[in-house]
Amino acid sequence: MASRIVPTILLALLAGLHAQLWLGRGSVPLVNGMQRQIDAQEAANAQAQQANARLASEVQDLREGLDMVEEQARSELGMVKPNEIYVQFTPN
Repeated sequence: MASRIVPTILLALLAGLHAQLWLGRGSVPLVNGMQRQIDAQEAANAQAQQANARLASEVQDLREGLDMVEEQARSELGMVKPNEIYVQFTPN
């Protein structure tokens, strides 16, 4: 009788551990589902980072472009900002 109790207890423990592996907290299906969510979120983050980089580049181009337009307007057209005095020197 004692020879049957030990294997029965060991089988019960094995069944409990196996059930925990497949059905409990931190189970294989749950971890796989979370990994899929992480992969999807990382892909969305990568797309958002690309969009942010593209927008930052556009903003930089617009800033540089406006500075260039202002510089040309000042030199060619004599543009003056409010409360600014324009002085022009003519070479002799």
